[in-house]
Amino acid sequence: MSEANAQPVSTAQPVEAEPPRQHIDVAPAPHLLNAATSTRRMMTDVLIALSPAFAVALYVFHWHAVRQVGICVLGCIAAETLFAWARGRKTPVGDFSAAVTGVILAFSLPATAPWWVSVIACFAGIGIGKAVFGGLGQNLFNPAMVGRAFVMIAFAGFLAAGGYVDPKSTVHAITEATPMTAAYKAGRSFDLWRLILGNANGSLGETSALALVIGGLYLCLRRAASWELPAGAVLGLLAIAGLDNLLHPDAGWTALHHLLGGAFLLGAFFIITDPVSSPLTPKGKLIFGAAFGVLVMLIRLFTPYPEGVMFSVLLVNAIAPLINRWTIPTPLGGTVPAGK
Repeated sequence: MSEANAQPVSTAQPVEAEPPRQHIDVAPAPHLLNAATSTRRMMTDVLIALSPAFAVALYVFHWHAVRQVGICVLGCIAAETLFAWARGRKTPVGDFSAAVTGVILAFSLPATAPWWVSVIACFAGIGIGKAVFGGLGQNLFNPAMVGRAFVMIAFAGFLAAGGYVDPKSTVHAITEATPMTAAYKAGRSFDLWRLILGNANGSLGETSALALVIGGLYLCLRRAASWELPAGAVLGLLAIAGLDNLLHPDAGWTALHHLLGGAFLLGAFFIITDPVSSPLTPKGKLIFGAAFGVLVMLIRLFTPYPEGVMFSVLLVNAIAPLINRWTIPTPLGGTVPAGK
């Protein structure tokens, strides 16, 4: 071989191939690039949307509103921190989900509920309703409603109709029965304007329909909540309430009273819109919302409970996976024929 045709000899060391990975990283959905920031933004929107209802609660219940909301928010943050530490994980309180759970839980409680009942509700809601499922994004039930149901069963005397009334209080609102109790026990009507503006007794978050609608529309416009859920809920409730009005035209409590009274709007805009415990498809969301509205009316009409939001939320949460299965969209190009 001549020197002209000779190939240069390389002195570089051969590059070794990267050894195959011994494991594959697996993490639960959703797979977002910055999930914490997205969650924080959504929870911040929820807190902003709840502020009109809190302002009305502050006007109606005075310092009771501050006390109840403060106890529940701090209780949920403490529970979130404790359960995260017990599982050897970093506390996720920075995403504000515990604060949102605390506010919604406080809004579902009477202003006069003892502080220790609220704390127990916080730990039951975060522990049983969230931590045991693996944390945020994996819970089947709404944590605030789990906590509310736990204390409702354990301490019924403090959360039944009598728990909302304190005849010796200097706060006028809690010296009278709630509108739902008055309608259930006495069949009396109630001034719709008081339900709209928020000059009535009840849970902290159910006194003003107007404040809840303003906050709910903000959530829908920000796309922090899917409009199909409250729309389905309103249609479901009005269908049953309208039928009841046709069958009992002399009843003092109309479909509008059912829509504006109690915690229905709180549930329709702020509780069933939880993206974790609600269906994924638009059709599924409408079905889910309608089922919630129908269940609220059935509980109000045919059970000893004048309010049905809490139990309705938990029931529709339980069937959300089934609704997802029923409403799987048809893939692009149609379904694959059998045998292919």
